[in-house]
Amino acid sequence: MEVVILRFCLKKCNKLNSEIYISHYCRIENNTVYSNGELQFELKDVTFSEFIKSAYKELKIDYPKFFKMDNLSKLAFLTAELILKDVVQNDQENNIAIVFANQASSLDTDIKYQSSIQNKDNYFPSPVVFVYTLPNICVGEISIKHRLQTENAFFVFDEFNAQFMVNYANQLIQSGKAEKVLCGWVEFYQENYKSFVYLADKQGSQIHNQQNINSLYK
Repeated sequence: MEVVILRFCLKKCNKLNSEIYISHYCRIENNTVYSNGELQFELKDVTFSEFIKSAYKELKIDYPKFFKMDNLSKLAFLTAELILKDVVQNDQENNIAIVFANQASSLDTDIKYQSSIQNKDNYFPSPVVFVYTLPNICVGEISIKHRLQTENAFFVFDEFNAQFMVNYANQLIQSGKAEKVLCGWVEFYQENYKSFVYLADKQGSQIHNQQNINSLYK
C-alpha cells in the first residue's frame, strides 16, 4: 500500500511540476551580461566595479541607490533588473517571491567590514558597509525596488542546487503563496563572481525542471 501511495504522489508531483515554466533568465559572469541567451553587454579587461557600473549605465537603469550597494547586491540587483523590468508593475505590489543562494554568503563584504574595525588605532566601523554583512540584503534591495511583497529567502550551499530551486519555487506557486518566483545563484567573492537568475512562472518556453535549469546555468 505504501509503495502504491508513493508512486501516486510522485506522478501527481511530476504533473504539477510540468505546469511551471521558465519564462525569463539572465546570466552575468566574466564581464558579460546575457539575457534570455542574448549578449546584452560586454566589457573585458576591467575590474568588477568598473564592469558593473558600465553595465548599469549601458542598460539604462535608473536607480541611484545602486551605487551605495555592496558588490553582491549590485550583481544580484542588475541580474534581477533585466528580468523584472518587463514583468512587474512598479506602481503596485507584485506577488513575486525570491529564492536565491550562493556559496560564500556575504563573506566579501564581511572581510571589508572586519578590516575597518581590527585596527585599534584607526577604529572606524562603517554602518554603510555593516548593513550588507548579511547575504539576504540583496534580496531586500530587489524587493524594495519592485515592490515584491511575498516570501523571500537566501540559502548558502556548497554548489548550485537546481533541484532545490525547482521544489521550492514550484511549491510556492502551486500553494498560491506567489504568482511567480525569482530564483538564482548569486556569488561574489574577491572579484570571482557569477549570477544566474531566472523567473519561474505558470507560462514560459521551457519546463521548470532540473535539466533545463542546469543547461541554462552552464
